[in-house]
Amino acid sequence: MRRRAGKFLMSILQNEKYKGDTMLQKHFTVDYLTKKVKRNEGEIQQFYVENSHPAIIEPETFDLVQAEIKRRRDTGKTHTGLHVFSGKIICGECGGFYGSKVWHSSTKYKRIIWQCNEKYKSKGKCGCQTPHLYEMDIQQIFIHAINQVFQNKDQLIADYTDIIQALTDTETTDHESDTLREECCVVAEMIQQCVNENARVAQSQAEYQKRYNALYERYDAAKTQLDKMATAKQEKDIKRETILRFLSDISQQDGLLSEFDEELWYSTVQDITVHSENNVVVTFKDGNTIIANAKN
Repeated sequence: MRRRAGKFLMSILQNEKYKGDTMLQKHFTVDYLTKKVKRNEGEIQQFYVENSHPAIIEPETFDLVQAEIKRRRDTGKTHTGLHVFSGKIICGECGGFYGSKVWHSSTKYKRIIWQCNEKYKSKGKCGCQTPHLYEMDIQQIFIHAINQVFQNKDQLIADYTDIIQALTDTETTDHESDTLREECCVVAEMIQQCVNENARVAQSQAEYQKRYNALYERYDAAKTQLDKMATAKQEKDIKRETILRFLSDISQQDGLLSEFDEELWYSTVQDITVHSENNVVVTFKDGNTIIANAKN
């Protein structure tokens, strides 16, 4: 049941319709007599239409969600996501996530600790040697790291001015993308004409196939380059949006943090990597890192 609910939730999070776009021909009819429909797995061409209808959520927010989904998938590990620290604490030895465990659950000494999920996974074998952390440890690590950011936030904001400008300037890439997009349209029309001519006029099929293959290779080269540029542009947009939101969050903070702020934790921290008690790396969403001590 939980897996089914997870798949349903993921289908919502990755549905481009919520950002105002539409992917045409996700499914297609295999048999028009039986009306059998199949998911399109490359059998026919799909078409992505931007701004096809009013968006429910901001496109920038949708893209940030996709980036986070990709980040978690790239780790090759899974987590429940039921706690504020879930998916945020990483073992510096194996790269896996830390999970919560309850010590002395039936006594007055009951404590919740976080440790690498691989530490005792193999029965009878000792796994990763990274230390466990109490929840208070993690909170103090965050407070220590974020306060260092707050102490230098004016300089940090100033340093990001040129970076944000560079990430915003896409005039050159937009022009190149337009050229490639036009090339794809022209070659696609040439391919269609080639196919139509072969259907009407008797000709050498070897020559036809040679001409068709040449056109298809030309189209594929342009489309591949266009997709790469689109991905690069999206990555720049995501990075710019992430930095802007990070700067907005820290600029609103007056003074230093004295106690754990869950909302600020969510909005500023990418992850925390535990190597040892004296080497805990806090990575913020702007990409900056701060090394903290787990037992301050």
